[in-house]
Amino acid sequence: MDDEKRNPEEPSVDRPGEPVVLDPGENSSGRWYDGVTRYQWLILIIACAGWVFDVYEGQIFNITRSDMLLEVLDGDEAAAKAWGDNFLAIFLAGGTIGGLLFGSLADRWGRRPIMIATILMYSVFSGLTYFANDIYVIGVLRFLVALGIGGEWAVAASLVAEVFPKKARAQAAGIFHASSILGTWLAALSGILVGSHWRYAYLLGVLPALLIVWVRASVKEPERWQAIRNSEVGQKSGSFRDLLLNPKWNGLAFRGMLLAAVGLGTFWSVTVAGQDLVRALLLSLGSDPEAAGAKSKFAYGIVQAAGGGAGLLAFGPLCARFGRKPTFIAYHILALLIVPVVCFLPQTYTQMLFILPVFGFLTLGMHSGYAIYFPELFPTHIRATGASFCFNGGRLLAVPVLFFSGWLKGREDISLQHAVWWLSSLFLVGIVVMLTLPETKQRDLVEN
Repeated sequence: MDDEKRNPEEPSVDRPGEPVVLDPGENSSGRWYDGVTRYQWLILIIACAGWVFDVYEGQIFNITRSDMLLEVLDGDEAAAKAWGDNFLAIFLAGGTIGGLLFGSLADRWGRRPIMIATILMYSVFSGLTYFANDIYVIGVLRFLVALGIGGEWAVAASLVAEVFPKKARAQAAGIFHASSILGTWLAALSGILVGSHWRYAYLLGVLPALLIVWVRASVKEPERWQAIRNSEVGQKSGSFRDLLLNPKWNGLAFRGMLLAAVGLGTFWSVTVAGQDLVRALLLSLGSDPEAAGAKSKFAYGIVQAAGGGAGLLAFGPLCARFGRKPTFIAYHILALLIVPVVCFLPQTYTQMLFILPVFGFLTLGMHSGYAIYFPELFPTHIRATGASFCFNGGRLLAVPVLFFSGWLKGREDISLQHAVWWLSSLFLVGIVVMLTLPETKQRDLVEN
């Protein structure tokens, strides 16, 4: 890359034919953020902002869908419930397709233009939902929003991994993914403010488009990507053929996808069930349904979410200290242990409020590991492609878990508590998968 095009704040990386200069390891002395430049902090802030609004665009539908669908379907509650489930499937499919498509394009064309394209896509189509009056139009718009959301995560995760030095990579990537909690809270706050006027919540979704100006002015292509793009390896950038048919990478890709499927499947079937567990407990104690509903939303959306956010933030420092594999395995084991505790131990609402943050910490915290670990498994020319395949492929693989979870929880001969406990056995699969994957602590990013 020409000297005048190189950002002075961007970290220097290896170039083909030049001596290898490794940056400080994760266990080197000093604080992890010592030496992190203004440009690197800027990249982290931009990546977090994009991910926060990613999550906002996804969660705002969960919060407003009842008002939206009842209005568009003229008050037909049965149709609203059916379409709500259909839109969840549409959103998962769109996120998977968008992640795979834009992850590949980011390896071919660069991180900056694809980040701009994905932010523009989910912002514009979210804003257009304000004008939608037809159920099929809403379905198409949700699919297009999901395309952008799925793609942005892979680009941002790869960008953070490539820009930050090895000493700070795990912590920075953990902070990036943990910022998702802010998106959840932002969506919840917006839903409260707009009340039944759901259209305004989607109009607010246009605001992330302002990020594009910031991205265009501030983000430079990582030197790692520039070096690969100008080499012979660059001809295979974003190649699914190289990812899925090359035995050096395909095993990592499929096992990474299975690891993500465990986390995403248990999120929808176990972690989210925290709200239902609280409501069931309150109803068993004689609380009226309206009060039980309000208290369970607070317990899940505020108390449990706070614990989940702490777990996401803690994952980075823990895996920097102990390694990726031990931290992933520990989280899975402890999640397996906390689920029966939250299902069967609390006898009062107050007791539940004390346990839920721990439940959120252990069942949600491992998700930060995907942003840290997946980009470290693959070389620069397929890094975004591989990370996206793992995360978004796992999203699609989790769909059967959702169907099974719905069937199991709907059975009259099985209590909700036992259903959630049995579903938590999926964490065992995550432990087994992680045992077969490599440790990437103290390893520089793969180049070929």
